[in-house]
Amino acid sequence: MEPFSIVLIILSYFSLLILISTLISKKDEGNDAFFKANKNSPWYLVAFGMIGASLSGVTFISVPGKVEASQFVYFQLVLGYIVGYFVIGTVLLPLYYRLNLTSIYTYLGDRFGKNAYKTGAWFFIISRTVGSNLRLMLVADVLQTLVFDKLNVPYWITVSVTILLIWVYTNKSGIKTIIWTDTLQTLFMLIAVVFCIVTVSQDLGLNIANISGFIAESDFSTTFFFDDMSSPNYFWKQFLSGAFIAIVMTGLDQDMMQKNLTCRSLKDAQKNMFWFTIVLTFVNFLFLVMGLLFTEYALKFNINAHKDQLFPILANEYLGVGVAFFFILGLIAAAYSSADSALTSLTTSFSIDILEIEKKYDSVKQVIIRKQIHKMFVAVSVIVILSFKYFVEDASIIDKVLKFAGFTYGPLLGLYSFGLFTKWKVKDKWVPIVAIFAVISSVVLNLSSKAWFGFEFGFEILIVNGLLTFIGLMLIRRR
Repeated sequence: MEPFSIVLIILSYFSLLILISTLISKKDEGNDAFFKANKNSPWYLVAFGMIGASLSGVTFISVPGKVEASQFVYFQLVLGYIVGYFVIGTVLLPLYYRLNLTSIYTYLGDRFGKNAYKTGAWFFIISRTVGSNLRLMLVADVLQTLVFDKLNVPYWITVSVTILLIWVYTNKSGIKTIIWTDTLQTLFMLIAVVFCIVTVSQDLGLNIANISGFIAESDFSTTFFFDDMSSPNYFWKQFLSGAFIAIVMTGLDQDMMQKNLTCRSLKDAQKNMFWFTIVLTFVNFLFLVMGLLFTEYALKFNINAHKDQLFPILANEYLGVGVAFFFILGLIAAAYSSADSALTSLTTSFSIDILEIEKKYDSVKQVIIRKQIHKMFVAVSVIVILSFKYFVEDASIIDKVLKFAGFTYGPLLGLYSFGLFTKWKVKDKWVPIVAIFAVISSVVLNLSSKAWFGFEFGFEILIVNGLLTFIGLMLIRRR
């Protein structure tokens, strides 16, 4: 597609989101709408929209791109997600609804004390700031290559304008707007995936009758790896990591839980998690199938396209205008459904947890401060993306995100596990030190484990990190 055509798609897309935002924000621009959507969201909209927010542009590009090197190993992680989501629906959601929380980290303050509360909030803010912007960086890179380099637009302008447009449609009603825009964006993303699978299948001479056999016989469809326990791809490592990643990156994450807490009741929130789990598992499998078909297509026609470049190159140079159009549509839908909710949840956590605006200011002042914080995180996002772009060595983005989560979400896993499964109190002032020590120890273990033990950590470093935090909390418990 021509660059100007892609720019037109992007502008039309954002215009639609801004229109939806304008219609919703006419009714309510207050903090109750921004933070909790007035606790009146239909559960089925929340469930459907959460799919797009969970997947992001990383899944859209990196998961298909990993199939060539890793086959369907990612699906082992996805199967673990199912266990994690079950824990969220049966343990965490009842807790959050019983306490009527706006920020889920308020629980840590009630259970342990102010230092634990602030520690949890800060680890979320760091985790989500880095994780969400790594996801958005991948999309910005693709758009820069396909469009803005050809128009001589600098990378920093691409990033800045993109995040500014997200700010425009989330500024007034926050999560209330996102519940609706994410639903639309998820729909666009799924249409794009199905269209791409159908098109490349036809080009490979496949149809409904023989596609399943083709996938099963492909060298790239190997899913379960039980042979080498020391390998990061070993099934139980991936499965258990998936369960804990789901718990921390959804159940202990203000971004994802903020959507759940907008449902009208606990029962609705649990229905949301049930259907979300089923659909998300199926959608992740579709992404792997798409990656397999794309990889087979590239090999068949000797196309030099690998990893994160596989989908962009095939879509825009080989598979026709239709696939190119849906690639752009699906990419921006996946990317912005994740980025917009991250910007909103970061604003929520910083406002409620760090500045405690609900305790310190009247409702008018709260809105003013919240809007200033929202702008601050726009600037932070630009800085983080540009920093990673120019100063961090390149790698598969999905690996970066999940590995980073293992280090930053680990203390949250340890804190919540200790709070839920023990009745001990702790010396609150020592909690930040325990959390930081657990992260540092996990980084050292991750870097040195192969030399020390002949064992290489994968995403399961998250479990180790949480366990170290749990042990540390035991050591500082009150006698």
